Amino acid sequence: MNRMGKYHIILASQSPRRQQLLKQLGFDFTIQSVEVDETYPPGLSMEEIPVFLAERKASPITGLLKENDLLITADTIVWHNNRVLGKPDNKQEAVAMLTLLSNSKHQVVTGVCLTSEKKQKSFYAVSSVYFTSLTPEEIHWYIDRYQPFDKAGAYGIQEWIGFIGISRIEGSFYNVMGLPVQKLYHEIMHF
Repeated sequence: MNRMGKYHIILASQSPRRQQLLKQLGFDFTIQSVEVDETYPPGLSMEEIPVFLAERKASPITGLLKENDLLITADTIVWHNNRVLGKPDNKQEAVAMLTLLSNSKHQVVTGVCLTSEKKQKSFYAVSSVYFTSLTPEEIHWYIDRYQPFDKAGAYGIQEWIGFIGISRIEGSFYNVMGLPVQKLYHEIMHF
């Protein structure tokens, strides 16, 4: 645990879920806002996309890091039937995404990039999520009340839809929330 005090940790994320998870992990950190283009080259694999984006998010800050700084950037995607389901732009897109995810399995992949003044290490975690069959009424009720427009795949596992709709998870629950905290902890301890 003493290794945690070795770094001044900077989380480059506005995600309240990532901030909450990092705080619950026991780390003191500051938040750095970063805006980057979240497009990626065609042909990247399911695992490569979020790692590419996490590394891209680190780029604008990397040159500003001081000796004891440790920058954490991350990106999470929902992968269903060989394609990415991003953040919905509106209710219609959210309904379409949740209708696709209903009664099926998908993967949630989070890429994480750790960057210091001297080195960089990237990794990813994959969780498989199984949804039961969702009714149109359940989908609309969830979207109207929770407004999941800032969430990949149009849902938050920790919200009502996760309580009633997710029958099983293989892998890290916290990865589905947006940060694989167990893996992150071990990577920081060995960074």
